[in-house]
Amino acid sequence: MVTQLLNGMWMTGGIFFLTLIFSLPLGLLVAKARMSKNFILKNVTRIYISIMRGTPLMLQLLVVYFGPYFLFKIPLSALDVTFVPDLDYSFSATIIAFSVNYAAYFAEIYRSGIESIEIGQYEASHVLGFSKTQTFFKIILPQTIKRILPSITNEVITLVKDTSLAFAISVVEMFTISKQLASMEASMIPYLMAGVFYYIFNALVAFVMERIEKHYSYYKI
Repeated sequence: MVTQLLNGMWMTGGIFFLTLIFSLPLGLLVAKARMSKNFILKNVTRIYISIMRGTPLMLQLLVVYFGPYFLFKIPLSALDVTFVPDLDYSFSATIIAFSVNYAAYFAEIYRSGIESIEIGQYEASHVLGFSKTQTFFKIILPQTIKRILPSITNEVITLVKDTSLAFAISVVEMFTISKQLASMEASMIPYLMAGVFYYIFNALVAFVMERIEKHYSYYKI
């Protein structure tokens, strides 16, 4: 049982890490667009964020997975193109849906952090001769990261638990395996074991995020 759950944990971990890799930088881009002075860009991103945060992640997952077939009559088998053997479109759809969803949440977190920086920081960097790009990446972003880390941590921990939603499109991650084992053995033990694995995973995530917070502790607020 433990071996089977560990195999499922690899898939859970893959969903988790790939989602973070794509959603964190995408969220920053969305945040910048949301703060843009361009009326169209600002409102398009506002609508995108509203939809992502206002509808269930599972619904978004199903739309991404079944959308190509229902909208364009593209067979799902034609979309089974991945760089890893034994992974089909269901895995790719999971990463796309999760990344787009979490980017919306991260975007609002980034925006709140960026807007919390005092205007004097921008004025001082201008006096020192920094360009807008240098100001953002050398002055504003490090302070923003320090301020938003607790909120980011909450979303990252939620992501660990949300990976279980991938079972809806037949991705065989840890929750799916625990369901199969519980059905086969008519026992609650697989669910309890899965709960332990999720807890350990989240404990590790919380530990890593705490270390990152300490790394940025020299930025006094």
